[in-house]
Amino acid sequence: MLNLKKSIFSFILLPVASIAVFASSANAETLKTKNFNVEITRNCPEGYVTCNDVTYVGKHLRTGNSIRLTGKTIHSKGADGVTPGRFLGYEFRNYNYRYRVTAENELLVYKGKKLILREQGTVNYR
Repeated sequence: MLNLKKSIFSFILLPVASIAVFASSANAETLKTKNFNVEITRNCPEGYVTCNDVTYVGKHLRTGNSIRLTGKTIHSKGADGVTPGRFLGYEFRNYNYRYRVTAENELLVYKGKKLILREQGTVNYR
């Protein structure tokens, strides 16, 4: 009887564990540009349109230097001026620097209002 319970438990647990791993990996992506790898992870439940808990881990390919930031998704505004519209990308802040990863797979870095870096990349979803 114990082996039957163990088999039933394994039968139920295995698909649930697989779904949990798949669901968490659907919220992660990596942007690769000429000089950077940027890992972005949405830390909000799947299905949320907006997310104010997004992690950015950027690594400079030549120097190996990296930075970890927390940010949010950015969207256009709907007709009512409140409802989120089209997904525009992600935004992260580090003192006077603003990092954006756009829906068009661009990495943009601003110092104050001045654009200091713009690199096009490709995205892989995990």
